[in-house]
Amino acid sequence: MASDYWLSKLFWDLQQPPAQVEYRADRLKVLERYQLKPEIRAAVLADDVAALAKFSNPYLLRFYFFAVGMKDDEFIGKLRAMAPQENSHG
Repeated sequence: MASDYWLSKLFWDLQQPPAQVEYRADRLKVLERYQLKPEIRAAVLADDVAALAKFSNPYLLRFYFFAVGMKDDEFIGKLRAMAPQENSHG
C-alpha cells in the first residue's frame, strides 16, 4: 500500500462530526482543501473502495465510508469483491 498524505488527512479530519456534516452537505467544497491527485479525487467522488484501499490505512478507510453513510455490509461486500478469486482448477 502506498499511503497518500492528503487522502489520509481528509479521512482523519472527517472523524469530527461537524466535518462530516459539512462534507455530506458539499463534498466538492470540502475536497478543495485537499491536494488530492486527480485519480484519488475521482475515486473519492465515486466512492470507489477498491481504488481508495490502495492509498489509505484500512481503519481510516472504513471510518470514512461509515462517515459518508455507506452501510457496513456494503463496505464489506466491496472489500470481498476485491479479494482474488481462488483457482478451482488446482
